[in-house]
Amino acid sequence: MSVLYVAVPLALVLGGGGLIACLLCIRSGQYDDLDTPAVRMLIDEEKSKD
Repeated sequence: MSVLYVAVPLALVLGGGGLIACLLCIRSGQYDDLDTPAVRMLIDEEKSKD
């Protein structure tokens, strides 16, 4: 029973930290463009004529 006094606050702190990290990633725009990285490897690079 006494382990709950440690486990519950620890779980709340870790969950809150994960929530804050997720919100910071969303606000910074990391999840704005989900399609381009998946097809970036299919786009040919233009070769320079130098």
